[in-house]
Amino acid sequence: MDTAGDRAPVRLRSTPSWLLTQTATHAGRLVSEAFAESGARRYHYALLAALEEFGPASQAALGRRCGIDRSDVVAAINELVERGQVVRSPDPADRRRNVITITAEGGRQLARTGKALAGAQEALLAPLSAGERGELVRLLGRVLDHHRGAG
Repeated sequence: MDTAGDRAPVRLRSTPSWLLTQTATHAGRLVSEAFAESGARRYHYALLAALEEFGPASQAALGRRCGIDRSDVVAAINELVERGQVVRSPDPADRRRNVITITAEGGRQLARTGKALAGAQEALLAPLSAGERGELVRLLGRVLDHHRGAG
């Protein structure tokens, strides 16, 4: 039962940044649990998704595209290589650089993790209709693009 003692003050509940932060915390927990169940982490999913969508890429390009720090990209790619989900090979155009390519196993893991992520999204957005979910995604994307300089 929701009592007055359980609710945040109206000043907070009417502040978008507070609402986003509280929701992001809850979303992060749901997504982390879903990824753990599928044997993955957020960085794994992001890297595999980028490789599937855009094709082979350098570690640096993957980091920029996914918003992951260089040292974290290297560690996550090392884990994906150990699992047989990506292959790291020298770039023929520049031997100092590595090119990362998703494997068939990486594609299967991406599908498993995607299903787990979809379940987390469903749980997170349960109170919203399909139309409201689409609108929320559109608006959040617009805000994010603006702050990343794309809008």
